[in-house]
Order: sequence, then structure tokens, then C-alpha cells
Amino acid sequence: MAKAKTQFICQNCGTVHSRWAGKCEGCGEWNTIVEEDPMGGIGGGPGKTPKKGRAVTLTALSGEIEEAPRIPTGMAELDRATGGGFVRGSAVLIGGDPGIGKSTLLMQAAAALSRKGHRVIYVSGEEAVAQVRLRAQRLGAADTDVLLAAETNVEDILATISEGKRPDLVIIDSIQTLWSDTADSAPGTVTQVRTGVQAMIRFAKQTGATMVLVGHVTKEGQIAGPRVVEHMVDAVLYFEGDRGHHYRILRTVKNRFGPTDEIGVFEMSDKGLREVANPSELFLGERNAKAPGAAVFAGMEGTRPILVEVQALVAATSLGTPRRAVVGWDSSRLAMILAVLEAHCGVRLGQHDVYLNVAGGYRISEPAADMAIASALVSSLAGLALPADCVYFGEVSLSGAVRPVSHTGQRLKEAEKLGFSAAVLPAASAELPKGSTGKWREVDSLPDLVAQIAGSRLKARNDQEDG
Repeated sequence: MAKAKTQFICQNCGTVHSRWAGKCEGCGEWNTIVEEDPMGGIGGGPGKTPKKGRAVTLTALSGEIEEAPRIPTGMAELDRATGGGFVRGSAVLIGGDPGIGKSTLLMQAAAALSRKGHRVIYVSGEEAVAQVRLRAQRLGAADTDVLLAAETNVEDILATISEGKRPDLVIIDSIQTLWSDTADSAPGTVTQVRTGVQAMIRFAKQTGATMVLVGHVTKEGQIAGPRVVEHMVDAVLYFEGDRGHHYRILRTVKNRFGPTDEIGVFEMSDKGLREVANPSELFLGERNAKAPGAAVFAGMEGTRPILVEVQALVAATSLGTPRRAVVGWDSSRLAMILAVLEAHCGVRLGQHDVYLNVAGGYRISEPAADMAIASALVSSLAGLALPADCVYFGEVSLSGAVRPVSHTGQRLKEAEKLGFSAAVLPAASAELPKGSTGKWREVDSLPDLVAQIAGSRLKARNDQEDG
């Protein structure tokens, strides 16, 4: 029998190398390549004759479509992020920083489903049963029928959850602690993670149980382990948040049974996670309406409109190279806005330090925030506070033109609901709400917006002189 040839696999990205090297060519990380058995106990060994395949039935695209059976948890924010609840027979991967609240969220979801009569099994590979019970008591979930186990061996876990009545929900915390007898490597390696996830997904598909897997994240914020794990599961959720703030965001980045880019907002308390039905009030709670350099951005997260305050500080610099500090937004996007302001609007910021912050620790990813960012920068430079009842949104191009964005009507309705009576938006915007009493100010280009802000400053100065 031919001798099995070993492979060298990067533990960060999963790239396979023919020999050991100090630096991985796939991801550029150092000292991440480990020698492993290429078969890993999966399939046949070297020299084994493959069996003949069987023909499968081919069907047409047309036909009856059945809705995926779901298990609503009763937690509105979690159900929103998952698309209406957990789908039976699906595998869900949840990642997040250590201590962010992943186990707390899943314990509350497990307790909610158990109270509805569902059979829930919670398997912990990082904590003892006593530690899990302490958390359950703190969260008020100790009176439920959630079944606990502290185990890391894949075969033992499968044998345990296969006994008795089929479980409706199985929580594995976490996949990096799983190890299988069929793989010759340490727990947490690419081979062990892949083997454990494959076994759990196979159980979910065969039995119809929902499998929730908890994954660690790397220092870059990505789920640790091979990227193929995210392709294997049906949904990928990221639990995000800042330790300096109480809020947490459950963000959907992949969902085969529902929309992506949806978020669920929670607030951490001593009694666990509390759902936040109106995130805009959370991000605008400590707003100072009279301070210059602050603008309210009407954004979208999936199908949910969110209002958040953008803060800018422009100050004269004493350094040869001005500082550009950004929190909660893309620094490259800020550099583009500064260049457009200087080239097309005559706003000179080359001798000023620029600091930009998104209030509440929230992170903005859509380009519709360009107009709010530019307004905050000009407001800070001019020392004039923007109108307190106005929101801003619109994408700025390199030519200085303001481009329309989607979901205009939903953004304006959310602003009206929270007491904002004015908005600055692109001129070509559609979907304006009918019957609205708001003052919508449409602008064609960024120079028009800068001229309006400068005009209001001149008017305020004249009013002071007349007074």
C-alpha cells in the first residue's frame, strides 16, 4: 500500500502547501503552517478503490415551492436577523469577540424556545456545566428544560444528541474546541474544525434539527478557521459591539433562507441582553443639538432605517502633516470627501487636523453617509451648528455631484417619526413619502450644500449685528 503523503496546511486561511514554510503564501501570516494528514480520516485512505456512484433524479426548475419551516424564538431582534426564526435542518454560524455576549444570547434563545415546548440541547466545550448553570440563573433561565452537556469529542456529541426524541435546537459552543478520532491533529486546527462542522451539518440535514455553531474570531474580526466553514453553513451571523458601550448588534452576512445585511440590536445589562426596538433613539440619546460639527445621518441596515449622529472636529494643526483620525467610518472614504471639498468647494483643510467619529460606537458602511460627513466637516470648520431638526443622506461623487440612494422614503419616514422635520437629500431622489409635512431640501452638488451652510452662517452673523 502506498504511503500517505502529508500536507502542510495554514491554520489561518486553509491554504495547502507541499512543504513547510515560515510564511503562508495565501494570507501572508507567519508561523501558521502545520503538518497534517491530508485525508484526516474523511473518506477512504490511500490505495482504497472508490465505489461506483449512483445516478440521482434530475428535476425541473418549475414546480411547487414550499416555505422553509421555521422555529420563531420570540426574541424579535434575533428573529429579524435570522429572517423570521431558525430554519429546521439548517446550520447557523455565530461569531464575535470574546466576552461580547454570544453565549448569553444563545442561552436566552434556548430558554425562550424551551418555554415553548421545544427540545433544546446546549453543548459547551469551553465551560463546565456548573458555569453554564450560573449564567442560566443570572439570566432567569434556570427554570427551563434546556439540556446541558460539557463535551468536545464529535463522536460522543453525536451519540448523545441522537438518543431519545429528536432535538429541535442544538447549540455547540464552540467549534474550535471540537475534535474527532478520525483526524490526526489538535483541536482548533483546520482539519479538526472542518471535520467537526461537516459532522454537525450532516446530523442537522438528516434529522431536521437546527444546529447553531459558535465560532471564535481572529484579531481582524473574521471567524477563525478555514473560510470554507462559512460556505458550508446556511447562515453566518456576527455579534458585534464595543466594550465601551452597552449596545450589541447581531449582523447577518449570509442567509440562504432570508435577507442579508439585516441587523438585530440589543443592549447589555446585568440581567442579560435586552432587545432595542428603536435603535435610532439609542444612537441619538446623548446628542447635543447646539454643538457645531454634528450631523444626523439617516442610514439603512438591511430593511431597517437607522438614524445616527456623525461628529467631526476640524482644528488648526501644528504638525507638518495634518492628522486624520476616523472612528466608525472608512478612512479612505474620508480622504475622498476631503479632496472633493478642497477641489470643487474651495474648502481648505490641508492645514487642519480632522477627527471624525460616529456616535455610540456604531459603524457606517454605506456610501450614503457622504453628505452627512461633508456637512459635519464644513459645520466644524465654520463653527456653526447645523439645524437640529435636519437629517442628511446622499452619495458624493468625485466630480462633486450628489447621487441618489435607495430607500429614500423609509429614511424620511424614520426621521419624521423621531421628530425631524427637515432633510437634505439628492435632487434626483424618488420614493418621497406622500402627504408628508417635512421640508425636503434637494441639492444637485456638494458646492450647493456648502453654499447653503455658509449662507446660514452669514445670516446668523447679520442677525447678531442687528440685535
